[in-house]
Amino acid sequence: MGTIFYTVRSINGDYADLVTDDGQEHSITMFLLPEHTTVGSRLKLENFQWELVSCVTE
Repeated sequence: MGTIFYTVRSINGDYADLVTDDGQEHSITMFLLPEHTTVGSRLKLENFQWELVSCVTE
């Protein structure tokens, strides 16, 4: 499995809606994502491990 980058499009309760750089949409439970993940965050999935690449702060 290669490296995939995602952007958090929205958070609905316990689930985050993600979109890949090539437009594929996914929904995943927040429990699996890194702490401090928010709408607009950039995530990297590599070897079945999530990493918070950048976080949007207001």
